[in-house]
Amino acid sequence: MKERYDLMSAFPIEDMSNTFIEHSFVINNFVVMVGKQIKDSLCRVLGDSVQYQWHENDNKIVMPDISIICNTRDRKNVSLTGIPRMVMEVLSNATEDYDRGEKMEIYQKVGVSEYWIVDWRKKQVEIYLNDGREDGTTYFYIYKTVTEENKKELQLVMFPNLKTDFDELFDI
Repeated sequence: MKERYDLMSAFPIEDMSNTFIEHSFVINNFVVMVGKQIKDSLCRVLGDSVQYQWHENDNKIVMPDISIICNTRDRKNVSLTGIPRMVMEVLSNATEDYDRGEKMEIYQKVGVSEYWIVDWRKKQVEIYLNDGREDGTTYFYIYKTVTEENKKELQLVMFPNLKTDFDELFDI
């Protein structure tokens, strides 16, 4: 994965130029599927061009593939500083290690409640939830893995009233 620099800041951001078009299809499918359901709420589903900047991450820019945030007023220049309730990363060969490693650690540390790792190649969604320990630290645990066999179980945990559809998500 190459780094490039955002013109508005001196922080590196990801270069996703080596991803397959299916990666974008999954992102778009989710944004359309969920976005139309929450358009009249305070929350927004945002695609992969949105930057987040958190002090817990040394103010480095992070760009999730998908996020659902309910406090879009929290900003620093062009970056959001609020914590999304849900983040999704769609895996690609170039980003899988980063999405499962450093990015997952960042999301856990800042307090993202729900983290989806979507593998369009396997047609699989791993749903992680953030929980707290007695010492005040947090950790992600695997809540559920959804595949073709249990596709009816695909559901946003933090937004139980929103409908999700496995076949619509993977309509590529």
